[in-house]
Amino acid sequence: MKKIKTAIFPVGGLGTRFLPATKSLPKEMLPIANKPIVQYAFEEAKNAGIEKFIFVTGRNKNAINNHFDHAYELESKLDENNKTKELNQVLSWLPNAGQIAFVRQQKPLGLGHAIWCARNFVTEDEPFIVILSDELMMPRSDRKDNFLKLMIEEFYNKENNSSMIAVGEVDKSEVSKYGIISPAEENKVFDMVEKPSIIEAPSNLAITGRYILDYGIFEYLEKAKIGSGGEIQLTDAMKEMCKLKPFFYKKIDEKRFDCGNVLGYIEANLAFALEDKAIKNEVINILKKYSYEK
Repeated sequence: MKKIKTAIFPVGGLGTRFLPATKSLPKEMLPIANKPIVQYAFEEAKNAGIEKFIFVTGRNKNAINNHFDHAYELESKLDENNKTKELNQVLSWLPNAGQIAFVRQQKPLGLGHAIWCARNFVTEDEPFIVILSDELMMPRSDRKDNFLKLMIEEFYNKENNSSMIAVGEVDKSEVSKYGIISPAEENKVFDMVEKPSIIEAPSNLAITGRYILDYGIFEYLEKAKIGSGGEIQLTDAMKEMCKLKPFFYKKIDEKRFDCGNVLGYIEANLAFALEDKAIKNEVINILKKYSYEK
């Protein structure tokens, strides 16, 4: 099986649940502690061995492009003032020249359409990663490798021309917000449905923003079928493809935060702040200050 080298980051959404903050600022640039959401996703992919990073953007997303570029005035000023720590925070994680590309989606037609827009940047017949950056994962402290890397390693042991998706258990009342799979034996996906009702949901295993997809997915996305919400849904294309090609799933074992909504975003900020030993005690004191019982 060919090595997985490419990750696609669909970051062209409008971020309407964070208005008015996202009127001019991309949702993906909102900070979790001191780093923007999209940087966490990038570093997750990089630490998993990914070498090529494709961001599918839209209008008013130039801040993302700029974040992944050098800021020479800032870097020069930090260097002059011997602010080594701050300079390292700016430079240490940047991708190498030629590793990153930005593609315009042009129209907000859904996740499936965003991935299709990146088709010419993916090596033909090579599996690739898709990461939804607003589904933020917190790496476990008890192991070296993150979930995505373990997922890739497990994928290498599967059949050729197969795909794999990460899933997590959600409350039955929440199934209508996600793509839900119908699981089969040996961690295979029998079927999947986008945002089903509680009655129609085949399980409570929700697709959670980490995908390893066979290149053949572009054939299905090419058909541009309109699905749930009037958009071209990735789940619909995967549903068709899993009838002919093997699909597997892997349950996430890291803490996951849905930063696509305000409460999930606030929870992620608190969780990551409490993981930072330098500020943990102060954060606890702040929480105590604003905690009370009615």
